[in-house]
Amino acid sequence: MSNYIHGYLSDEQERLLNQAGTLASLIYPWIDFSTSKKLLEIGSGVGAQSKLLLELYPEIELTCVEIEASQLEKAQVNLASYSDRKIDFVQQDAQQLKLEKTFDSIFICWVLEHLSEPLDVLGRAFAHLDPGGIIYLTEVFNSSFHIFPKLGGLTDYYSAFNAYQLQNGGNPDIGLQLGNLLDQSGFIEIKLNHGGFHLDQSQPESLAAMCDYWKSLMKSAAEGMRSCGLISEREVIQMEKDLDQLKTEKNAVFFYQFVQAKATRPL
Repeated sequence: MSNYIHGYLSDEQERLLNQAGTLASLIYPWIDFSTSKKLLEIGSGVGAQSKLLLELYPEIELTCVEIEASQLEKAQVNLASYSDRKIDFVQQDAQQLKLEKTFDSIFICWVLEHLSEPLDVLGRAFAHLDPGGIIYLTEVFNSSFHIFPKLGGLTDYYSAFNAYQLQNGGNPDIGLQLGNLLDQSGFIEIKLNHGGFHLDQSQPESLAAMCDYWKSLMKSAAEGMRSCGLISEREVIQMEKDLDQLKTEKNAVFFYQFVQAKATRPL
């Protein structure tokens, strides 16, 4: 297990909710749980993705598994308006997952990037998936990030951000390995999809919104990065200035790709 680089403070819990809303239109068009009845979400955090899943699929029964108690408590608050739905909250380490039931579908989003042994989680997911059941993964590919013009403060900060994740046992490019990881875990019918965004001044509002989102994402790890000497407050300030500059830069380009995967447990 690695450390969650964004921390568990209230600001981060709120950021996760905002992130889910910002990226939902990019993530969910490729995902289909319309025939699912029992869905397991691994690494459910504060329930940000859980809320979207409940809204998109009003018939599903949802089990949320999360290792951190404070996140699970926040999820129960965030999902309180769905009291008429069948939702179970389970505090467990997904790498040692042991539940009393199985599921016809599993959802994992922005989780494997934080783990030193992602195969352990996928192995436990496989064990809890019904034969013929489906799993969907959505994970980062941070090396795909590109901006124009190149801005030194943001570029250097982003390099430190990814170095920090590696130091904590995670993998900022885990998305590239999803097909291999699913294959090695015994899944079949593996399909891959690339999502993300390519923004410029032809879409100024979307560009500005993404710059603001990216700023909150980068700052979410700032405290930990400072404590281990990767950055100082000066680097944080310059990163923010660069993102603000990108909003109005005439030839600005903001590009990023994530990777999604779908697979099935054999009958």
